[in-house]
This record gives sequence, structure tokens and C-alpha cells, in this order.
Amino acid sequence: MFAGTHTAIVTPFIHGQLDEEALKKLVDFQFDNGVTGVVPCGTTGESPTLDYDEHERVVQLTVEFAKGRGVVMAGTGSNSTREAIELTQEAEAAGATASLQVAPYYNKPSPEGLYQHFKAIADNTKLPIMLYSIPGRCGIEIGLDVIVRLAESCPNIRAIKEAGGNPERVSQMKQLLPSNFEILSGDDGLTLPFMSVGGVGVVSVASNLIPKQISDMVNLALKGDYTAALGIHSQYYPLFAAFLKLSTNPIPIKTAMALAGHCSNELRLPLVPMEDAKTAELQATLKSLGLI
Repeated sequence: MFAGTHTAIVTPFIHGQLDEEALKKLVDFQFDNGVTGVVPCGTTGESPTLDYDEHERVVQLTVEFAKGRGVVMAGTGSNSTREAIELTQEAEAAGATASLQVAPYYNKPSPEGLYQHFKAIADNTKLPIMLYSIPGRCGIEIGLDVIVRLAESCPNIRAIKEAGGNPERVSQMKQLLPSNFEILSGDDGLTLPFMSVGGVGVVSVASNLIPKQISDMVNLALKGDYTAALGIHSQYYPLFAAFLKLSTNPIPIKTAMALAGHCSNELRLPLVPMEDAKTAELQATLKSLGLI
């Protein structure tokens, strides 16, 4: 279900409010350029600073704007199990086709707590679920034993977004998990390494700006044409590297989207715009790639 490119879409703001017109253009831009799906209200969508009503509205609008053209995988995770269940049920009612569930952050549950958290969510929705392991942000990794237990006991937990930066984890998961359990990269620069050992795609930040290029790269890799896929990776690697180097996601991608005329550069505190020198460096990278 999840093989391909899923864009962790930015949430556009204007004067402190959701920019609904810009969101429609962003969603159209994604599906017009071949992505498999979009992920509203993820890390890149500044979900921590969306209130409940805004979160629900972003998901509803994304479903409406997608018009059935692909997957709408709503970011509905939380470090509160009850809140994650409520957000997931709201997304399901709004017409989302899947849910992305990040590991509970800050409160650092035990492996048993992690298992019970995700199982409770899975038991309270019919949506297919993609787990999201990103220890650099959450302070905790979804352990292999927990993933195996969840795959065995929860039929709707179908995939994982792996953002721990270690391709070996993909090989380990492929050894332990059912063959139909899908593994996607959470880092643009690691998409091809992950796919070479069994991954089936990416939940991408860069595809906000270059959806066709990322989709083409992933589709080529899925077909086994790694030579052509590597050509795309190599061409756009400076962009992947810049996004990691210059500031915390989603600050660089939102800056890039503004420079390319897709939406405003407006962020919500505690995120702030990049310094002028870093913005100039990003602008130079975009110009060198012909993106602005």
C-alpha cells in the first residue's frame, strides 16, 4: 500500500492563520507530479504548534484537495495515547486513508509501554498505520522486538517510517518482519541505501519542492534501475544535505518553498527563520539546481 513517495507536506500560514488557498496549490502540485501520497500534520507540517481545530482542518482540507488521487496519511501521533486515538479517529472520520504514528516523545515509555500505546491506537481505528521511529527527536527508538510484536498482533499496523539513520536496521527488520510489512526511509539522502536492502520508498521532505524528481527516483529504484535512480540522487544530494545542515526541519524546506514561490516563509514560534547568510546559501543551492 505504501510503496512510493509520500510528501511530508508543509503547513502554509499567512498572518498567523492557515493559508487554505496555498495548501490547495501545494496538494495539487504534489499529485500533479506523481507522488504516491501526502502526509499532513507531520513534523514538516509543524504539528506541535497546530491546535486541535487546526489539526483537524488541515487533514480535512488535504483529503478534500487530494480528491482521491493518492494516499492521505495523517500525522496523528502523540505522547498521550488518548490524544493519539482521538486524533486518529478524527482523521478517519475526515476521510484520511492512513495514519502516521510517531513514537511517544519526552515521556520515554518502556518497550511494553510502546507496544501497549501503538496497540491501543490500532485497536481503535480501521486505518492502516505506519509507525514512525525518529529517536533524534523523540529520545526513544521503536525497538525491533516491539515492531515484531505489533506486526503479529495488529493487522492494520502495516509499515514503518525509519528515521534513525541506519540502513542496517532495514536489513534487521527484513529478517524479522513479514514480507508484506513495508519499510520507508524518513531521510531523503538515505532513500536509495534503504531501498537497496529492502525499503520500498520514502516519506520525503524534499519532495515538497521536487515531487517529480523524488517520485522518479523511487520508482526507478522500485523497478531495480539503481543506476538511473542514483543519477537523480546524486544531482539533488546537495539539496538533501543543505536541508540537514542549515537548520532544523521544517525551517529550510519552508524557506525553499517560499523562495520558489509556493507559499510564505511564515513559521510558528519556537521556530524562527534562518539567518540571512544561511538563506543566501540555500538560495545559491536552489539556483545551481535550476529550482528558482
